[in-house]
Amino acid sequence: MSEHSKPELKARPLSPHIQIYRWTLTMMLSILHRATGVALYAGTALLAWWLLAAASGPDAYATVQAVSSAWYGRLVLFGYTWALFHHMFGGIRHLIWDTGRGFDLKHVEILARITAFTPPVLTLGVWFAAYLYLGAF
Repeated sequence: MSEHSKPELKARPLSPHIQIYRWTLTMMLSILHRATGVALYAGTALLAWWLLAAASGPDAYATVQAVSSAWYGRLVLFGYTWALFHHMFGGIRHLIWDTGRGFDLKHVEILARITAFTPPVLTLGVWFAAYLYLGAF
């Protein structure tokens, strides 16, 4: 080969990307698990705000109570409750996998459905019980 001739380039395969993959429940749960982890960090900051306000006195605590009892505060708390349950069930699913179980397609699908559908039910149950306890119903 002379120094001026170019070697023939072969077409290299492209790495698969999000537009090629068919979305599956386990893919979405994996993304949600990461997102809920981030949301739980933010929620922990809100919990720290609540604890600091409780320790700081009635005025600071009243401010936190006003924010958390408003519709947007309750929406954030509802989301935090769901994120907590979702992340917990995702962690349990990974714990099962860490034992070497549940890798066949049937059990992967069962675990994914449990992880997807149980947290919303538990979130609604907890909030219903809280409102029932508080006499809001």
